[in-house]
Amino acid sequence: MDLSVVNHEDYFAKIGDDHKFPINKFGELANYLIKNKIVNKFHKPVACSEETLKRAHSEQYIKNVKNKTLDEITIKKIGFPLVDSVVQRSLVATGGTVLASKLAIKNGVACNTAGGSHHANFEGGAGYCVFNDVAVAAQYLLDRGLAGRILIVDLDVHQGNGSADIFKDNRNVFTFSMHSKSNYPAKKSISDLDVELDDNMEDGQYIKLLKFYLNQLNEENFDYVFYIAGVDIHFNDRLGKLKISDEGIRERDEIVTENFFSKGVPLCGVLGGGYNKDFNKLVELHSFLHQSCAKLI
Repeated sequence: MDLSVVNHEDYFAKIGDDHKFPINKFGELANYLIKNKIVNKFHKPVACSEETLKRAHSEQYIKNVKNKTLDEITIKKIGFPLVDSVVQRSLVATGGTVLASKLAIKNGVACNTAGGSHHANFEGGAGYCVFNDVAVAAQYLLDRGLAGRILIVDLDVHQGNGSADIFKDNRNVFTFSMHSKSNYPAKKSISDLDVELDDNMEDGQYIKLLKFYLNQLNEENFDYVFYIAGVDIHFNDRLGKLKISDEGIRERDEIVTENFFSKGVPLCGVLGGGYNKDFNKLVELHSFLHQSCAKLI
């Protein structure tokens, strides 16, 4: 059986060639996965419906995004221009995580080639995140009785503050964020479990901490997991502050995916952040998530 991976050509949006966000990575990752025979074909998502979105975001915010009527302050907070391709990208990338979340139930594991927009909260977006795709997909599964107790494992270098805010009163979703203490956002939210990392942490200490907390989480009775596999923990990342190597990221992804797959807990993997100074390296690092999952099938 092949690994189920979700991808859409509209994951690319026109934000300008000089933009800080490496938007080309989504298309190049898809090419990399096919070229290196990590996947043979992709599942194509549809744009996420308003009905599904509004379980994690306010109706007014959704309408303002779709109608491109957001105020300047919110647009600035998001960091993307509010143009048609950004709106479309946000809708299909969220639909992609919803689709991947269902494929994971069927196959044990599945991935999106986008997703992990964890700074968006109920009221609006922030930090290159328009809609919180993982929160939307988690709520989708809960609403349909497809999962009962969901764990979000967020290993992006930045705290998953939006997810923490959305689910702060929801006992069916547990948010775990292991992130750089001194990094964005300046004011952290409160996840169910936050692990703050010191600047310049290297592989050994990072992997040791991860294993320790995974063992704790294994004591809980989760029946579904979303994994946000941000690669901005890499030593050469422009926005990182940690010093994790290529091998450290590969090991991290293998530890997380194997941990849950071996216990029969469905896992949906999404990209998270990555702003490497070397674009080709960035694409390769993001592929480690998909490679780790493909090994399990």
